[in-house]
Amino acid sequence: MINSKIKLAIVFFLIVSSVFLYGKAFAEPNCDDSSTKLSPDDAQFCADKIQRDIAALAPAHEQNKKELADLNNKVSSIKKQIDSISSQLINIKLNIDKRDVDLSKSKIFFEEKTKNSYMFIRLYDPLMPFLVSDDATQAFKEINFRQKATDSDRKQMEEYANEIQKLESDKQALEKTKASLAVSKSNLDAKVKTLGVEVAKVENYLATLSAKQNAFLAQKLESLGLSRSAYNMKGGCSSDIDPFKSPGFSPAIAFFSFGVPNRVGMNQFGAKGRAEANQDYEEILKAYYNADITRGYDTGITIHVSGTNEFGQSFNDNWNIEEYVKHIYEIPTSWTAKDSAALKAQAIAARSYALSYTNNGSKSICPSQSCQVVKKEINNGIWQAAVDATKGIVLTNGGKPITAWYSSTHGGYAYTSADIGWKATSWTKRLNDSSGGIGSFSDLFNNSYDKSSPTFYCDWGSRSKYNKTAWLKPEEVADIANVILLAKADGSTQKHLVQIDKPNPDGTDTWDMGRVKSELVSRGITPLDSASDISVSADFGSGRTVTVTINGRSFDGQDFKNYFNLRAPANIQIVGPLFNVEKR
Repeated sequence: MINSKIKLAIVFFLIVSSVFLYGKAFAEPNCDDSSTKLSPDDAQFCADKIQRDIAALAPAHEQNKKELADLNNKVSSIKKQIDSISSQLINIKLNIDKRDVDLSKSKIFFEEKTKNSYMFIRLYDPLMPFLVSDDATQAFKEINFRQKATDSDRKQMEEYANEIQKLESDKQALEKTKASLAVSKSNLDAKVKTLGVEVAKVENYLATLSAKQNAFLAQKLESLGLSRSAYNMKGGCSSDIDPFKSPGFSPAIAFFSFGVPNRVGMNQFGAKGRAEANQDYEEILKAYYNADITRGYDTGITIHVSGTNEFGQSFNDNWNIEEYVKHIYEIPTSWTAKDSAALKAQAIAARSYALSYTNNGSKSICPSQSCQVVKKEINNGIWQAAVDATKGIVLTNGGKPITAWYSSTHGGYAYTSADIGWKATSWTKRLNDSSGGIGSFSDLFNNSYDKSSPTFYCDWGSRSKYNKTAWLKPEEVADIANVILLAKADGSTQKHLVQIDKPNPDGTDTWDMGRVKSELVSRGITPLDSASDISVSADFGSGRTVTVTINGRSFDGQDFKNYFNLRAPANIQIVGPLFNVEKR
């Protein structure tokens, strides 16, 4: 048992040691590198730094995705620091445990030394060497020897006392750092959760569009009269760019879509391009469908046609499946025998679609492009030859005919049914529909199989007062950008941000260009006055416009498309996921 004087001596040494420890110079440790060996004090410094970094994380601002990315980078950096310190704490703990064991072994020695030193202090008589020695020289040697032994013992006691003090300090620092790190992890998780909410606000703000606004967009699209069928190419491009069709103002900006909805299944003009590239009908069908080409399917099935087609003809007719297909008008009658492979592929797709739609004749099918376009009269001889040449051939999946969707022009790409919001199917597929790679808009124009379609690259909608074109003025494009900025800054404003020249679908007031600008300014956002510099970037792998950049400000491509359609005047619209900008 160490008495009070020895304890007092130890306390003295601890105080001296503390002065030494706290008085030393401090170099800031590297908190990011787990390979750097940290002391307990350094680990605590890093833990405190993490807390400061977390506290500095401002809530994500929902109108600036770059800021969100920066915040995510900061979070990643802090997580890296936490992982590094956690790894260091394990090593520190192991080192402390080893030192604790070593000190326990030294305890016996220390206590013996302390006891001897104490006894020496109590019993030692400085005159004794002179009394027992023959001469003074011998006495002084004895005194010097005893002094050295005492100094050595004292030095060992000091070292032991310092180690006890350091060990206790390190233990306390370790526990403090562990506690700090636990708080840091908890705070970081809370910040990440908040950041996730803010990111969701940015990414999902379009979800707040009202049902009436979505219905408004659907009606606006319907007003274009887009034709799914290659036979009846209604609508068409508004602002020809070669030669330029002037709207009467300059500069003029227009957004051109590649293809028309719905881009699922067979691309009719793509099939034509493939036929011209000497592909046969089986190659064409395999390109567009994941399905079996089944021969000898029942040709005696009766198809009941009911309803009215686009030409005003009313139907309540029963036709044999092969006869029914001969009444189909989905391919232009101008296509010739050189397009035979495309015609055969179309005949098989149409036969498969009808059998699937009617469940092998158990229900009726409409005669319009909502199902398949048919007429009272049988189609021309070239079409009849294609039907006869493919009699009884059907696309099947699991032995059943597939709903073999098709449309006139895919714009260089095909999608699965799930990609466009339909029910997922195993027989539809994603496809870069080209004869070569697509890495640019130029590649699309050169390599797409459907490039000959009159609706391959079109702007849609028009205004009669501007030469029936879809060209927009720079300030009108800037207004659309301002609308997106405002919608992202405050979702509650969306009901005011539809096009100015039509009744508001939500029955409230629609804000004009000036009001939108003033609302942005009131929220600390600088509005655009004119679109002087505009460009787009696209993902040519999937066929989607990724970003629209106006005067240095970037907008998500699909967000831009939706708000463009909501705000653009008349019936001017972007009709697909891939679009480009033209300026004249």
